[in-house]
Amino acid sequence: MGTAAQAQDATSPPPEKPSPTITAEPGRGILIKASERYSLGIRARIQLRETFLHFDESDTNEINVKTLRLVVHGNVLAPELRYTIQLAFGGPDFETGSSSPIFDAFVDYTRWRDLNLRAGQFFVPFDRARTIREFALQMVDRQQVVRELTLDRDVGVMLSSNDLFGLNEWLGYQFFIGGGDGRNRYVGYVPGPISVLRLTLRPFGTFDDDQEGDLTRAARPRLALGVAAAYNANTSRRNSTYGTAFTAGTTSYSHLAADLVFKYRGFSLLAEGLWRKAKENEIEGTVNGAVIREPTRSGYGYFVQGGLLVNSQVELTARWEELFALKGTDPQLVQLVQTQGKQVGGGLNVYLNGHAFKLQGDYFYIFGPEGAARHLARLQLDASF
Repeated sequence: MGTAAQAQDATSPPPEKPSPTITAEPGRGILIKASERYSLGIRARIQLRETFLHFDESDTNEINVKTLRLVVHGNVLAPELRYTIQLAFGGPDFETGSSSPIFDAFVDYTRWRDLNLRAGQFFVPFDRARTIREFALQMVDRQQVVRELTLDRDVGVMLSSNDLFGLNEWLGYQFFIGGGDGRNRYVGYVPGPISVLRLTLRPFGTFDDDQEGDLTRAARPRLALGVAAAYNANTSRRNSTYGTAFTAGTTSYSHLAADLVFKYRGFSLLAEGLWRKAKENEIEGTVNGAVIREPTRSGYGYFVQGGLLVNSQVELTARWEELFALKGTDPQLVQLVQTQGKQVGGGLNVYLNGHAFKLQGDYFYIFGPEGAARHLARLQLDASF
């Protein structure tokens, strides 16, 4: 009997492999899942923007495709081994001297609770307002303070956890070591890595603190407090990890950040303070026999931003921010602070499919102790497919 059963098993066809599944969801794109070992997702996003600016005696108008993105993501070999690639094709997305569309290109390994690993090019894990994805903003653009003082994308390795020590997801950390000269750098430069440590406390547990606004309108308070410190040694970039490149040499920057996210029943509050200080106020070097002096860029600032959903689709927003220049720093930064260092404004959002499909409008009054004030109004369609 055993011999006959073995013979029957030997001639039985092998078990059929499960058929691949294909799912599609508005705002999340298409996901092809062959098995637990492999999946491939594709999604796209566009941002159409109208900008009107009144300054002094003149008016200007600009309408364009501000952002065009393509994201490829999934897992390979195991569910814990994931990959993400984001390509950007909007005009403002390209850096001077680089024609590469690569924004994000990284691999995650998330098998261990206290030690997740990420390697590649991605946002430096410094301040909350910059690491919130652009599609999840509740105003048309990021804060000027953040655009000036944050750390942008870089190539490196990050260790992290959102549930350090298993404390009900109260405590998280991110530790990053990178090149320090930003994204898409294809020339040699003086070695001097950037190191970043960020700690996050969520006393009421985890929530969507990586998205602005409170679209869930949950009936429980949610709070995240974050602090971060960074040191970027021998960078060739004027704004530490981004901006124009120095020609006279390099400098080192110290960075500090503190931020808060609070959400409750459709009300959201986001506040942040940033500080950046260069090792010296001026770099001196010799280029082609000529002595060149270039200023570094040191300053600090803060902002407070709030939002309130009046119903499931309509949100009112407001923001105040202020930027300061440290003594002896770049005269261009001093001029920016003197003429545009303060901004106050408000906006209106209509969420047709959450952050994945929304209409946004805002107005800002931009001013400083010198010069005429600016009036900025913007209207935007932000759609992910």
